[in-house]
Amino acid sequence: MIGRLSGLLAEKNPPQLLVDVGGVGYEVDVPMSTFYNLPGLGERVTLLTHFVVREDAQVLFGFLTAEERATFRQLVKISGVGPRTALSILSGLSVGELAQAVSLQESGRLIKVPGIGKKTAERLLLELKGKLGADLAVPASVASDAQADILQALVALGYSDREAAAALKSLPADVGVSDGIKLALKALAR
Repeated sequence: MIGRLSGLLAEKNPPQLLVDVGGVGYEVDVPMSTFYNLPGLGERVTLLTHFVVREDAQVLFGFLTAEERATFRQLVKISGVGPRTALSILSGLSVGELAQAVSLQESGRLIKVPGIGKKTAERLLLELKGKLGADLAVPASVASDAQADILQALVALGYSDREAAAALKSLPADVGVSDGIKLALKALAR
């Protein structure tokens, strides 16, 4: 099994890379989260890999972090989720965003990923519950059900997770959902 590649980045054609390792070029498929953080062509790169052998193909998937690879491996264990779907999920959501969606049981965030329908999203939420890093699951700022509801409302309104979490920090701890949403929207409007 190929667990890691270290070599020169020869080509970048999303979502595929060509990594030159001692004169041998390895084609590696990567999620967009990894792709955007790659060095320039001709520079040295180290990727953690997952090797998939099928009847009709042998495919190598690469990741910059162990966290991404572990999440990919959790995803492909789920019935109906193959490597391409897992790659699509990791391209659409960061590991932290996926863990947060699972912990808050937000199927709507998963459905936004191309190729993920309602039934697959619900299966993912069920299968991944408690399996993704507990420290990643919910940001420290989401301490109560009310704050989780406020965060979900802000994300549904189109704010990024980062913006919504920052707005939550400015709210009083005991604020209600409707008042919290109003205060958060005022904070975000500044």
